[in-house]
Amino acid sequence: MLALLAQTESVSARRYLSSPHLLRQSSGLSAVLLPLPFFLMLALPMLSQSAWAAEEDTHAVPEVLVTGAREKRVLDPNLPASSERITAAQLENLNVINTEDALKYMPNMAIRKRFIGDENATISVRGNGNSQTARGLVYADGLLLSNFLGNTFSFPPRWSMVSPEDIAQVDVIYGPFSALYPGNSMGATVAITTKMPTRLEAMAKAQVFSQQFRLFGVEGHFDGNKSTAAIGNKIGDLSFLLGIDHLSNAGQPLVYANQLRSTQIATAAAIPVSGAYQYTNPNGAPATIFGVNAEGAERAVQDQFKFKAVYDITPAVQAGFTFGYWRQQVSNSTQTFLRDAKGNPVYSGLVNIGGYQYKLPDNFFAPAASESENQLYGLTLKTRHASGWNYAAIASYFDISKSIARSASSRLAGNTSGVATYGDGSGWKTLDLAADYKPATINAGSHWPTFGYHYDNYFLENTTVNLSNWRSDGGGFNNAFAGKTKTQALFAQDAWQVSQLWKLTYGVRYENWRAYDGARATGTSAQRYDSRYDNRSLSYWSPKAALSYKASSDLTIRFSTGRAYRFPTVSELFQGSLTGSTLVNNDPNLKPENDLAKELSAEWSQLKGMLRMSLFEDDVKNTLFSQTNTTVFPNVTNIQNIDRVRSRGIELSYSAEDVFLRGLDLSASVGYTRSIILENSKNPATVSKNFYRIPLWRSNLVGSYRINDQVTVMLAGRYSGRQYNTLTNTDSNPNTFGGTSSFLVFDTKLTLKPTKNTELGIGIDNLTNRRYYVYYPYPGRTFYLEAKVSL
Repeated sequence: MLALLAQTESVSARRYLSSPHLLRQSSGLSAVLLPLPFFLMLALPMLSQSAWAAEEDTHAVPEVLVTGAREKRVLDPNLPASSERITAAQLENLNVINTEDALKYMPNMAIRKRFIGDENATISVRGNGNSQTARGLVYADGLLLSNFLGNTFSFPPRWSMVSPEDIAQVDVIYGPFSALYPGNSMGATVAITTKMPTRLEAMAKAQVFSQQFRLFGVEGHFDGNKSTAAIGNKIGDLSFLLGIDHLSNAGQPLVYANQLRSTQIATAAAIPVSGAYQYTNPNGAPATIFGVNAEGAERAVQDQFKFKAVYDITPAVQAGFTFGYWRQQVSNSTQTFLRDAKGNPVYSGLVNIGGYQYKLPDNFFAPAASESENQLYGLTLKTRHASGWNYAAIASYFDISKSIARSASSRLAGNTSGVATYGDGSGWKTLDLAADYKPATINAGSHWPTFGYHYDNYFLENTTVNLSNWRSDGGGFNNAFAGKTKTQALFAQDAWQVSQLWKLTYGVRYENWRAYDGARATGTSAQRYDSRYDNRSLSYWSPKAALSYKASSDLTIRFSTGRAYRFPTVSELFQGSLTGSTLVNNDPNLKPENDLAKELSAEWSQLKGMLRMSLFEDDVKNTLFSQTNTTVFPNVTNIQNIDRVRSRGIELSYSAEDVFLRGLDLSASVGYTRSIILENSKNPATVSKNFYRIPLWRSNLVGSYRINDQVTVMLAGRYSGRQYNTLTNTDSNPNTFGGTSSFLVFDTKLTLKPTKNTELGIGIDNLTNRRYYVYYPYPGRTFYLEAKVSL
């Protein structure tokens, strides 16, 4: 079913989303979309008049967003955008090891998670690729977990500050339609709500997992385990929760050493070797695999500590404190497949493979390791009045107290030299203040205004040193980068219940952004070449509006639009690479991304659940992305502004409880997205091409069946269609290492609850052991076994 849905593209959808005329004239969609909701809203009152004849005009019906059948609460009754939710009860039936696993079945969304414990797990949603990490907001109880020090795989959200066992629910809000959130919401906003105990509670959970993997010269099992424990209580007005977590896992090999197939006849200096593999690379060229290198196979060891306390100062005033600690140690092991005539491994130098000569660099199979420690501090103060004015203040500080990445310079015997990069002292601070007024009764003419202030400060310090022993500290200076950004924002939003049937949510956000203290240094400890960047300041207004119409008691139609600006991150501006004393690969004058977003959605409460359809468009000017400027000589590859990228698509999602028979819950979604580069003055060859890593189709289907109160079985499928790993779309062979293949994988789990306080789980991900790639080879069939005891 998933494959059929994913592979069936209607002619009308193709014409609408990829018409050459529309590629040249973006105003075409605006002309279509803008009037469409108004025509619908004018027509629908006639269709639904009888359904509302008995209602009095003085009793407006507020919107209720129901995205999980078991959870009827609303994240925000005035939310001007499509949203989806998953709850703790639903997560119990899924294979969840890390917090980001909660999102893997969300509509039109994918999580780039290469293995269990992958630190660099990122989000891809709608027309936003998995390397555009600054286009996604992740909050835990209002504390910002998004790492806006950069905008690539190396800057993922800090999921580790939340344990899956802490989650009460996760809400995903699509698009930048709310004035309450910054322009980083261009993709989606993920709001994690955690639990707090109401009595003495304790929990212990143990999980083990094992992956089957076979590719090129690697075959075997890669195993891991995770242990979690927590205790909490509510004593009088004070409630607290204390938790610890330990994970250890060996990931499958991620990167394979390769070169294009040689045409040079081997000389006598080349060592004859065996063990190489021949394959066709993503661009369709013959190539040779020599072994596992670069990131290699990662073994990750992670430890987490979490403390949260909430104190009710009065029945209506509550204060909270959060402290999170996370430590990780990673070893990157490499492996050569090459053997000489005596069976000895060969790591570098000239080699003879089938009569042809290759030159392997000294560092081709160099090992690496890294370690990091992070702390999160959060303070909250808020009021909780049922109506009238409420106030909230949230402050957070994320401290990267240790960040060291080490790599050896070679695998040559006796050579222990290498480099280390230190990121200690980097982090971010935030402050959010908000006031909102809730009317005691929501009638025609009621207003629900919200006002607020936001502050964030991101600071980056990055130093690389040369080491005589790559595993030890202390060495000669190589280079350094540093810089800061600061954003202050004021926002106002009002939800106006215009009438019984109509609601208008409108607002504006003013943002002032500064980039300052940018610096670089290179040279030696004896003679350094230092340079500083000029400070910059930009200010923008971002208006938002959403008009919704209650067509009937179970159907709501809404049109939303909004402007959003995503400012450059610290590393995009200031962090580059160095050649001698010359800085390359960065541009301190980058423009912010500028998005005009639109969405037309319909939410229909029917068939024992909620059916949603959303038609969306993001028209983004100055997309920030790494590309090659082919209009200058020599060509320059760095992070640049792409003039215009447009994404259009449609989503269908459905979730319901007790479908067809009692105990059967279903969640299904299909998403189609066409993301096209419309203008790119620095690389014209990319114009009209598909944007990086945006599949045309995504679909999910999750079914869980409660056989009785003690036994639940789950079966799920995930499909992702064709996508490209280059802006020029030249990767014509996606189903191999380095490519981005389409895939259909199935997951299953059996959950047993022998007693009220015990739980067992047996699960499998990638049931059919599908080999698929998103540049890296993704996990093979993975088995899970878990046991949980709670009080």
